[in-house]
Amino acid sequence: MSDLRIRAATPEDLDAVLAFWKTAAEGTSISDDRSGVERLVARDPQALILAEQDVEECAEQVGAPGVELVGTVIAGFDGWRCHLYRLAVHPERRRRGIGAALLAAAEERFVRLGGRRGDAMVLTRNETAHHAWRAAGYAPEEKWRRWVKPLSG
Repeated sequence: MSDLRIRAATPEDLDAVLAFWKTAAEGTSISDDRSGVERLVARDPQALILAEQDVEECAEQVGAPGVELVGTVIAGFDGWRCHLYRLAVHPERRRRGIGAALLAAAEERFVRLGGRRGDAMVLTRNETAHHAWRAAGYAPEEKWRRWVKPLSG
């Protein structure tokens, strides 16, 4: 993927990212909206990582004209643990190394920050994602269950 570029998102990319997730990401979260992603980028400008390619006509344009958003990952580090969210690759661009390139960038970020283990949130029903995560060297930890509580402000 010689024309693939990996970079951190900027506030100007957020509308394209949100539109992209509607096409490429599985499931939604309470924070998958403009204000949630704005807070993420404001708090940690390097956490939302984008993959983009040059194209003639673009559906989800980022940055300069002629550039298409083809993948995302959120590489969140809280100073203690490394969390991966929203690994998404455009359905027409899958199985071309984009996800692997995004994960490599996320893992390099974690190592630079002192992280020692990455973990990913993956929907149980998303079998396609399970294969991708396994291929990248990740394994499920069945002994853990995620507990959640929506917070109201």
